[in-house]
Amino acid sequence: MQRIGIGYDVHAFVSDRPLILGGVQIPYEKGLTGHSDADVLTHAIMDALLGAARLGDIGKLFPDTDPAYQDADSIELLRQVGRLLLREGFSIVDIDSVLMIEEPKISPHRDEMRKRIADALDLPMEAVGVKATTTEQLGFTGRGEGVAAQAVALLDGGASPLVSNG
Repeated sequence: MQRIGIGYDVHAFVSDRPLILGGVQIPYEKGLTGHSDADVLTHAIMDALLGAARLGDIGKLFPDTDPAYQDADSIELLRQVGRLLLREGFSIVDIDSVLMIEEPKISPHRDEMRKRIADALDLPMEAVGVKATTTEQLGFTGRGEGVAAQAVALLDGGASPLVSNG
């Protein structure tokens, strides 16, 4: 059985943190605010994976009210999500994602992001897509106030759904 999940996350820019996207520290004068390292891309991917497995979301699994996740490395949290999926009988078939960001440019870092995400989930790099787009200066991302990310994930396995007879 295959399942699809979608994830979405948003974080605002702040001046006193590093910018981490897809597990990669990007040279930029601002970072993202959040309880963990605020890696918006990795968070969207985790939510897509958890959603496909019907296991809730990252807020349920790693609540921002728990001090254990203060400044947590999101790639390590992603690794935990991958292990959870394996325990539940799922294998990851494919992940695709997109960052909505005006600047900095993502293309010089894309392959390193894909590699970090793939390594955390024990996947081939070809199973992880990362793209970026601007919003043509529209909305909060267009005004440079923050970053948004969306991701989809395709899983295989897990328990078969019950079939209704009527």
